[in-house]
Amino acid sequence: MNELKVFNFNEVDVVDSRGVAEMVDRNHKDLLQDIRNYVEILEKSNERKIAPNEFFIESSYKDSIGRTLPCYLLTKKGCDMVANKMTGEKGVLFTAAYVTAFEVMRQRMAAPILPKDYPSALRALAEAEEQRMALEEQRELDRPKVLFADAVSTAKTSILIGELAKLLKQNGVPNMGQNRLFDWMRRNGFLIRRSGGDYNMPTQRAMELGLFEIKETAITHADGHTSVNKTPKITGKGQQYFVRVFLSREKEAAGS
Repeated sequence: MNELKVFNFNEVDVVDSRGVAEMVDRNHKDLLQDIRNYVEILEKSNERKIAPNEFFIESSYKDSIGRTLPCYLLTKKGCDMVANKMTGEKGVLFTAAYVTAFEVMRQRMAAPILPKDYPSALRALAEAEEQRMALEEQRELDRPKVLFADAVSTAKTSILIGELAKLLKQNGVPNMGQNRLFDWMRRNGFLIRRSGGDYNMPTQRAMELGLFEIKETAITHADGHTSVNKTPKITGKGQQYFVRVFLSREKEAAGS
């Protein structure tokens, strides 16, 4: 069983679902499906005001060939939930590992580093002020994107892929257009790539994730026969998912 790595994400200590899957010797896709089931149950319990992101934070990563794939960041509460579903030796070892890892992280963050002398104290003070100013500046730069993401997260109306491309471009994702977004979704497994009647339709995986819906429009032709036109539209959940993916990519690019 490998060591579990805890890191800080938006001032919250988390672990990556890939590390959890590796630690407990599970297929990452199977663990993702379990987490999505937990999130769905939590989302249905709105009357109890249980926020899923207190347990699981939706994220993404790039694999060895450059594809953007989904993952989750698990808080300590999320690890508790996963561990509660496990039995036997693996469950005991996983619980011991994540409890220890989160405690080590907590102690590391809490431990003060005292300067050795007066010049060191002045340098530490100057560095702290520089970090504070840089953080404040970055917060101001990110504010429009945060507002954009928050607005999308409450979206109830499905929109066309071209409309999402415009929103992304207007909010800091460069070189984004309808054709580029269609191509990206095909390459990353959200839209069907093969030629035929289903070309550019959502994949089964994308539909199961609730990212798309298909609008069907009946068209009556001049000769009297009727055909059905199918148009993929991105649901509110899908808009939130893709916005998070692209804003995360832009943040990584800015930091590289």
